[in-house]
Amino acid sequence: MLSANMVELAYLFAAILIIFALKGLASPESARRGNMFGMLGLGLAALVTLQMDSVHNYAWIVAAVAFGGLIGGVAARKVPMTHMPQTVAFMHSLVGLAAVMIAVSAFLDPVSYGIANAEGGLYMASRIELFLGTFIGAITFTASLVAFGKLHGVLSGKPLTFAGQHLVNLVLGIIMIGAGVVFCMTGGALPFMLMLFVAMVLGVLLIVPIGGADMPVIVSMLNSYSGWAAAGIGFTLGNNMLIVAGALVGSSGAILSYIMCKAMNRSLFNVLLGGFGGDAPATVGGAAIGERPVHSGAAEDAAFLIKNARSVVIVPGYGLAVARAQHALKELVEKLLAMDVEVKFAIHPVAGRMPGHMNVLLAEADVPYDIVHEMDEINPEFGDTDVALVIGANDVTNPSAKTDPASPIYGMPILEVSKAAHVVVIKRSLSAGYAGLDNDLFYMDKTMMLFDDAKKACESILQALD
Repeated sequence: MLSANMVELAYLFAAILIIFALKGLASPESARRGNMFGMLGLGLAALVTLQMDSVHNYAWIVAAVAFGGLIGGVAARKVPMTHMPQTVAFMHSLVGLAAVMIAVSAFLDPVSYGIANAEGGLYMASRIELFLGTFIGAITFTASLVAFGKLHGVLSGKPLTFAGQHLVNLVLGIIMIGAGVVFCMTGGALPFMLMLFVAMVLGVLLIVPIGGADMPVIVSMLNSYSGWAAAGIGFTLGNNMLIVAGALVGSSGAILSYIMCKAMNRSLFNVLLGGFGGDAPATVGGAAIGERPVHSGAAEDAAFLIKNARSVVIVPGYGLAVARAQHALKELVEKLLAMDVEVKFAIHPVAGRMPGHMNVLLAEADVPYDIVHEMDEINPEFGDTDVALVIGANDVTNPSAKTDPASPIYGMPILEVSKAAHVVVIKRSLSAGYAGLDNDLFYMDKTMMLFDDAKKACESILQALD
């Protein structure tokens, strides 16, 4: 058994490794190294915790680790990259559920957790810790399940709103906090269970009005919630490592949520209350989607433009993920590079269904990191680009964000593909994106629409180039 000082020293070293992990995950080039640091840090923390005197029954621990490890291993192999956003949301729900279960266990048997006073009740400080950890964990649990359902298509991606919704949420929030305060003052079971139940209901009601356009923000926000839930339970367990790791995840998730909101020109308050991003039919100037003239072409036309280009910037979107076209696109990129065409990728912060979604897909296909560029870095280059190839992206390329003050996305930073000499858009149809808006880019004279599945289109263009 390690001494208390050795345990804290090991925890400190593990926390440093987790900080290095977060630093590594900030860039695709260092993401693998960041993952390794994270696994080492958490592995060290787990091993140190298992040898502590408070651990009595290793049989249950080994059984739980084996069961969870089996599920995780199968999921890691079976879940496709296109399902990664909903997988992340589901993992967040498990963190919230774990926080709730630990909180309930600690409430029912505070003596075993070392948080009982002389009368066998909870210390005031412990009640406050349980209050915070429980309601954050409960909201995280149900909110993440709803997000999973929306991302996986089990639930509608449309914003679900009803009259008086914000008032209902406000009343429930007051009841939850009021019950929590009563629990902190009395330690009673009724206010604790009421707080838990209302928090779970509130988690559902907070997410159902969120539309598809805001899902990247919601995923990062739920990541933050899960971190704070873990930190709150860390206080209950008296585990400094859990407190530090949870606080790091919570704060980094909050910062990421801010970055996502800034990339959408929206505040977090707007995201939570706005219900933005439905599937309602979009109109522009009185004309419904599909009624405006477009220039469509075939794969051979796109291949002609691309092979005669000096520079090509590729803009991937969720359509690329749905079609699982990243590997076909990689082959196309290799062909163009072999033809001495300069190729770069332009990544918008909210492209896809979660932060970094496009980066993950491109990394899986082994696209070189040095040709993948973020929005602020690549935007000044579109004016000198011969062909912008947009694959399954919509809202993040919509010029109305800069030209139409009446547009709901006006002011949102976009990838300025409309400045390229030619634009090729691969898309199955002229349907609206998550924001439910028509895209003026599709109707420009310089734009050629290639209506096809992204994977088939890439393969067809590659065949035409050959």
